[in-house]
Amino acid sequence: MRQARLAAGLAMSAVLFTTTTACGSPQKAAGGGDAATGTPIKVGLVYSKSGALASYGKEYSDGFKAGLDYATKGTNKVGKRAVEVTEVDDAGDPSKAVAGAKDLIGKGYKILAGSTASGVAVQVAALAEQNKVLNVSGPAATDAITGAGHYTFRSGRQTWQDIRTAAAAVGDVKGKKVTVFAQDSAFGQANVTAVKAVLGGAGATVDQILVPASTADFTPFATKAHDAKPDLLFVAWAGATAQAMWTALGQQSVFDVTTVVTGLDISATWSAYGPVGGKISFLSHYFAGAAGTDAEKAMTERVTKAGGTVDLFTGDGFTAAQMIVHAAQAGDDSDAMVKSLEGWRFDGVKGPLTVRTEDHALLQPMFQARLIGGATPKAELVKKLDPDAVAPPVAAKK
Repeated sequence: MRQARLAAGLAMSAVLFTTTTACGSPQKAAGGGDAATGTPIKVGLVYSKSGALASYGKEYSDGFKAGLDYATKGTNKVGKRAVEVTEVDDAGDPSKAVAGAKDLIGKGYKILAGSTASGVAVQVAALAEQNKVLNVSGPAATDAITGAGHYTFRSGRQTWQDIRTAAAAVGDVKGKKVTVFAQDSAFGQANVTAVKAVLGGAGATVDQILVPASTADFTPFATKAHDAKPDLLFVAWAGATAQAMWTALGQQSVFDVTTVVTGLDISATWSAYGPVGGKISFLSHYFAGAAGTDAEKAMTERVTKAGGTVDLFTGDGFTAAQMIVHAAQAGDDSDAMVKSLEGWRFDGVKGPLTVRTEDHALLQPMFQARLIGGATPKAELVKKLDPDAVAPPVAAKK
């Protein structure tokens, strides 16, 4: 739900975190070569290593390393071929991402992954189509990635799945009133548009309360939300004013008149909900311990051993690595890799995952959660939603 937050520009850096060399010919192209000779498989990870979404990027990167170890059974190889991963920091800036991706493609890379921010993901997807390279997008939630083209896939959820999960808090939304409470920004307006498309399309009446970015006193807006008495108040918020906003909603007794739903962010933000944290119904893409799967246990063991912490987007990186290892088994031909992924069903961190053939949507479980524990809250699973319950409609390929 935080897809519109882009980072400030920082210098792009490329870091090779896998340096294993194979016995193939050094004259082979970086992203290609004869699989029989063991020429390395080169993967470019273009993501937010720095900038506003750096915390998301680290979770993704930690998960990717764990997933690569898991999918290759600790060998870091597909067959005889070592997998070498080059990290490129886009700092959340689409222009930096495109420049970095172009550089990798120019060096012969056939596989790209990453895209922490949605603005980045859309640009990299277009580049992948132009150059016919496999692109597995990361945490970026924009629906535009689904159906973005022949060569683009996603390893995380999309906004449609978020909103369908939110709606599950009130059941059938037909004939019900939904109010979007959000910042008056591109981020907030995008959420209004998405809720109108998803829940309005399902028969709900959707309106909005948009709060100017300069607002210091949230009481008038919280009062308006209380007086509206919607069946569902969908809150889309990001940034330093979150705690003051939640406090105002509590003071104006909004939780007494409606069901309040928002997306569960990374664990570092949970204390910002304050006393109302236990009153919020959270839609959740993922939180540590939510799934209870074998893949989740394997990811947690590896990430923890490496000194990291499992959080919201760790699973997206793990899933991306699973997809890339599977695709690489088809060889260096991009179309063959695409064909191998289309329709693929596999066991992921969250549970059963399916890459939909028609538009490359990743069909996956979603979660409803609540926070418990007061000043140091913990997430608790309320319900796990089956992939079919939150599946987006098939998107036309662009």
